[in-house]
Amino acid sequence: METTQENTVQPGKKKSKHASWKSIVGGDILATDFFRRQTKLLVLVMVLIIFYIHNRYACQQQMIEIDRLKKELTDIKYDALTRSSELMERSRQSRIEEYISTRESDLQTATNPPYLIK
Repeated sequence: METTQENTVQPGKKKSKHASWKSIVGGDILATDFFRRQTKLLVLVMVLIIFYIHNRYACQQQMIEIDRLKKELTDIKYDALTRSSELMERSRQSRIEEYISTRESDLQTATNPPYLIK
């Protein structure tokens, strides 16, 4: 009867484990001494990675919103400019006189210049 010493670990000797594909995929690598000692660091790294991803996503959403608002502002500026020019056209004295004459009103243009009352 022979005993194999491969399965038993003698004090003073460490059992050498190689990271094989099976241990990585199966999750056995997470039970190694290295990962147990570095658990807090790994959790911190994962939290920072999640924070980084969230921050980048939020930044992209804000940039999309800024672009949308810039386009809307440009459209509003052009609309305001158009309305302002229409108002200037309608409020010219010649246009007002023409409008009054078509309505057959008793209003007339003043012949005397305006004066300041003190």
